[in-house]
Amino acid sequence: MNGMAKANRVDEDTLFVLVQTTRPIGLASKRVTDIILALCGIVVLAPFLVICCLATALFSPGPVLFRHKRVGFNGKQFDCLKFRTMATNASERLRRHLESDPAAAAEWIATRKLRNDPRVTAVGALLRKSSLDELPQLFNVLKGDMSIVGPRPVTEEELGRYSDALNAYYACRPGITGLWQVSGRSSTTFQRRVVLDSYYAHNWSMILDAKIIMATIPAVCFSNTAY
Repeated sequence: MNGMAKANRVDEDTLFVLVQTTRPIGLASKRVTDIILALCGIVVLAPFLVICCLATALFSPGPVLFRHKRVGFNGKQFDCLKFRTMATNASERLRRHLESDPAAAAEWIATRKLRNDPRVTAVGALLRKSSLDELPQLFNVLKGDMSIVGPRPVTEEELGRYSDALNAYYACRPGITGLWQVSGRSSTTFQRRVVLDSYYAHNWSMILDAKIIMATIPAVCFSNTAY
């Protein structure tokens, strides 16, 4: 059974058996691979970067890039880059929506995501669906804040939900893609995401990274779980 198949069989009840401390994963080999892949990605995907910049600027008033504080390797905070997909008054829109819709509030508590998110612009919805909004994170990879493959970067608020898996998260550079992204993404619970992140940290290998990268394209192109 390959690494990804094993990861998909890990559930919340098995999380406690994972070692509570783990060493930083990848070291030099993973970092060199990240730099090479990020540089190649920026060159190859340059036309999409330009198109996304123009579309965001023309059809959604406000800054093109969204910078959000996330927690990464060893607990260091960094500005995670994305093409802006939300309206400039996103926080107020979310607050009103959750107060008026109990079902949406329950969905938000469970997944920290909303399938029908009132904050997302029309252009932003397309960028999210295609995952093109995450292309600027290639520059986060070059800077060393992120990796091509790893757990999705979390906010300070979300760290509390990692509990005993926190050390496993800290051992990784957050990734543009990862086990969660190719294992159901927004259709899964946040706890499932924690389990997958912990599994990745304790079972990392270059082969597992390669399998996740190869699974990312079909996951993006043929999945309806990105929102």
